[in-house]
Amino acid sequence: MNGYIGGSITEPILDYGPPINILELDDGRRAYQWNVITSGYVPVSGPGTTTYVPYSDSCIHTLTARKVGEDYIVDGYRRTSFFCD
Repeated sequence: MNGYIGGSITEPILDYGPPINILELDDGRRAYQWNVITSGYVPVSGPGTTTYVPYSDSCIHTLTARKVGEDYIVDGYRRTSFFCD
């Protein structure tokens, strides 16, 4: 998400879809939030066998943006946890 800083908020919206929240901040900026879910399978090895166990992680990613003309330009990024990338 750091790659969006300095660009239009339109770019992450096109990549991730509509945000789950848009918050008006006291300083005139907006905060846009996405719930990004990653899932897959993790191999778990046992004696003579490997089993694949499903996993799913959910992270809230927040981009802040300031109004420039008619657009909002991304000026910051926050994540809910260090483990969310």
